[in-house]
Amino acid sequence: MFRWRTEPVLDADTAADAGLGQEFPTQADAEAWLTASFEDLLDAGAASVTLLEGDRVVYGPMSLSA
Repeated sequence: MFRWRTEPVLDADTAADAGLGQEFPTQADAEAWLTASFEDLLDAGAASVTLLEGDRVVYGPMSLSA
């Protein structure tokens, strides 16, 4: 399963409001979610994200700003 981790780490309530905590069956599903949600993550205070498969880093950290 794939999931996103933010930097800085968001508190639990903020992370839940931004939609973090979800796990995705495929990398493509995780990336599609990020495409739709990156502005919410920025608004919540995230500066970058890292994609994880279990505990393995797939890639990142990747900046959310242009």
